Amino acid sequence: MLWRSDTLTNFKFLFRTISRRGCAQRRNHSTVLKNDPSKTRNFALVAHIDSGKTTLTESILSTSGYLSSPGTVDTGSTTTDFLPAERERGITIQSASIPVSWKDWTFNLIDTPGHADFGMEVESASRVVDGAVVLIDAVEGVESQTQGVWRQLDKYGVKSRLLFLNKMDRPGASFRSSLLSVLNYRLHPRPMALTLPVASFDPQAYKTAEPGVEGVVDLVHWCLWKWNSEGNASRYELPQEPNNIEDCGLFPKAHPIIPHLGPARTSLLENLSMFSDDLMERLLEDPSSTAHLSIGASDLLPILRSAVLEGEVLPVLCGSAMKHIGTSLVLDYAGHLFPNPLDGASANSMDDPNVRMLAWKVAWDKRRGWMTFVRVYSGTLTRQSTLLNVTRNQKEKVSKLLLLYANEPEEVDSLPFGSVGVILGLKYTRTGDTLTTTGKTQKSSSISALQDITPPPAVMSAAIVPHSKSDLEPVQGAVLALSRTDPSARVEVSEGQLLVHGLGSLHLEIIEGRLRDEWGVNFESGRRRVTYREGFGGEEETITKAWNTEVYGKQITISVTFKIRSLSENERGDPAWDENIVLNAEGRPVAPPDLGRDNKSPWTYIAQGVASAISASPHTSLPVSRAHVQIMSYTLPEGTGVSILGGALSSILREHFSKTPTGPIMEPYTRLRITVTDDSFGAVVKHLIESDGELLDSDSQVISSGEESIPYTRDGVYIPPEWMSPSASTTSNSSHSAGQKRVINAVAPLSKMLDFSNRLRAISGGHGTFEMSNAGFRAVSDTRKLEILREMGRA
Repeated sequence: MLWRSDTLTNFKFLFRTISRRGCAQRRNHSTVLKNDPSKTRNFALVAHIDSGKTTLTESILSTSGYLSSPGTVDTGSTTTDFLPAERERGITIQSASIPVSWKDWTFNLIDTPGHADFGMEVESASRVVDGAVVLIDAVEGVESQTQGVWRQLDKYGVKSRLLFLNKMDRPGASFRSSLLSVLNYRLHPRPMALTLPVASFDPQAYKTAEPGVEGVVDLVHWCLWKWNSEGNASRYELPQEPNNIEDCGLFPKAHPIIPHLGPARTSLLENLSMFSDDLMERLLEDPSSTAHLSIGASDLLPILRSAVLEGEVLPVLCGSAMKHIGTSLVLDYAGHLFPNPLDGASANSMDDPNVRMLAWKVAWDKRRGWMTFVRVYSGTLTRQSTLLNVTRNQKEKVSKLLLLYANEPEEVDSLPFGSVGVILGLKYTRTGDTLTTTGKTQKSSSISALQDITPPPAVMSAAIVPHSKSDLEPVQGAVLALSRTDPSARVEVSEGQLLVHGLGSLHLEIIEGRLRDEWGVNFESGRRRVTYREGFGGEEETITKAWNTEVYGKQITISVTFKIRSLSENERGDPAWDENIVLNAEGRPVAPPDLGRDNKSPWTYIAQGVASAISASPHTSLPVSRAHVQIMSYTLPEGTGVSILGGALSSILREHFSKTPTGPIMEPYTRLRITVTDDSFGAVVKHLIESDGELLDSDSQVISSGEESIPYTRDGVYIPPEWMSPSASTTSNSSHSAGQKRVINAVAPLSKMLDFSNRLRAISGGHGTFEMSNAGFRAVSDTRKLEILREMGRA
């Protein structure tokens, strides 16, 4: 029986793989041979954890014909969550890219993680996409990590976004509340509803507050979509006469949504007319509701697309990814509204013989070796090309080119302009590097690097202890290899210990699992510890110092002049320098150090020396942060190699740090959003205050932790009535009771929140839930500073 069960499982897996590869081959044929950049869309799915990104991805793959039947997160059968840890935990850990053909468009879709501990994956994906579908759980509205991914998209200038209100079929889902949360959390001042949900075609369902979504009204195309129980959709045109909607046979008479369709369409057109003089004149010439309904989608889509490209409006769709409701509309509007690679590109980018790419991700595969994910920004890359890594000044040789369908590769002969693909055979390239082929008309020295990808700062660390002396070298090699695939995992050797720094407890847990499962090394991990920082404690001053050393028996002296001070309270540090600022004599930022950069440039070694000095304070051995260092000048004896500048800068700065007072100690804080019942509300607030937490607000949609707390105005924004989502209206109108949910927004030291899950469970009787997101580093009080130093054995 065991043999038969295993055989059946393997047969199912083999059949599914063959089916997928068959689809992949057909799609690959149309993608590669019909390369039209104007029909290419590169976009990511981003959201808070458990908002349904992976489920929407599966629905997209099923709707587009890539899969005959979609997988589910619960069964661990999804396409893009293929790592064992992802399927075991039911979460997305790494971003996965997959090409999708829909109508005459080609989508390069990237499914990203929603957990804050894997923010680096969202960071790298945000750098190379042109648009983003942002999912919101319609029950919860905007959540903490929704704001996090929104800021990451802002950081890399991804203006074009589309909002999908998912899980409209769940009890408590609210179209109205979700739209209001967008305004209250200041995500966008102009969310624009392109669709309205039809909870049921039975009017009684609205009276009994039955949750659900059976149809969607498309306000742009002025049509109705109906879905049956199998997830199959039917499309029906709506009448252009308002009085005929009730008699068209699509809705039962007296259906509550009928009188709201005309005003919703009118509001959409009036808002769009703010971006088109022609549309405004047309509406003013004939202000009747009949004229508003007769304007076709072909007239509206160009206006809407132009506004979306500039980030002026936020299109809002709704549906249920689990039931495939609204998926086809997401694909349609992504094709209509998102930019293509030609938008914003230089005129000759497509035909430029010199290829220019950005490596946005590096992965390791046991069979294929190092896999470098790239986005092609100019030219067409072919197999066996020789590349120059501009960032590291290293030559690379292309072995193979792949289109990767999640974890299933398809070998291709070329990667054309605008495409997202994978290169095999690159030895030195890391995340954020610029790659190019230099032709006869272009010198390598004239090529500038594309915008880099900056990892989020690490906030937690753990020691990695090999089981035996023979395990030391394999463990060190595995840790360094893993840090190449995940730049947010920082490796450090401190006082003889091998430390791995990560973005949170779950991140470190996944790192340890990958070291064991993927690299097969033997080690034990130490207790989780929060990563602290020390600020610069000296005064602002300009200093000239000399450093003496002996080279080949000859005494030499190197002199360096530098300015140093601490950053002011409102001054922002450089994330690439761990929130320090390092400048040259002209006041320009110095590139952070990295092995393999231009070995002939003195600034390569100056950067290494500065990085070495600030990596560990002589007072506490903590990394130095919030320091402003400007290298004004240096003298180097004739005939001396520039590499010696690294040691000189490191020694000079360390000596200066040792003579200054110990700076402020900073520890990472976390932002908390806690949901509890009314009867445990007071106990949770009391516990937060005793844990040095700061209560921001409660029962509010506004988080005011140093951000602008005034919501965007509702003026000009169409907000549907609450009853449009029936089950939400009764929930929102109910009064507080012992079982009523209350929301607490707070910030607290991360060190005090490491086991908060267990404590909250005990305080709330198992009914409390919480979300955590990074709130940055804060200086601690003198009392807390003494506690930290004692904990480190430095007091």
